[in-house]
Amino acid sequence: MAGARTGHDHAADRAPADPAYVADQTGVVLDAFITDEPLEPLLAQARRDTLTDAMGALVTFEGVVRDHDGGQRVATLSYSSHPTSDAVIGEVAVSVSQAHPTTRLWTAHRTGDLAIGEVAFAVVAAAAHRGDAFAACSTLADRVKAEVPIWKEQELTDGAKQWVGLE
Repeated sequence: MAGARTGHDHAADRAPADPAYVADQTGVVLDAFITDEPLEPLLAQARRDTLTDAMGALVTFEGVVRDHDGGQRVATLSYSSHPTSDAVIGEVAVSVSQAHPTTRLWTAHRTGDLAIGEVAFAVVAAAAHRGDAFAACSTLADRVKAEVPIWKEQELTDGAKQWVGLE
């Protein structure tokens, strides 16, 4: 029946208008790491952890291994990283969180051999508003790619190998 009351006070379920309610949940890096394990199984949990009832936007970036680069066909990719890369990705994420304090962030990058179609890099950002989530997600993705010491070697379908960005 429309408009029927259940006896439950729905007003108590609403977030307070106090800006501190959202602020207490944001400015957080939930995780930032390098792994040789597939990211796909981790992404659903990362989305759930990043999103809270106070967040109105969830933006996810997934960097997926594609089958071409620079006009050539790619068979596989292999990512390697410097031993400090795990610490560096964490530092970058904290810096982005400080620059975008209204967000909640999660990021991870794969290493090892990846097949076409696998997720190599992921960023999840949540905020009360979409503009904040998009901006933080984009900034974190750009900065990880630019600052974290991770290198990509690709094998082309003709058998040639090349280090991306070094040739």
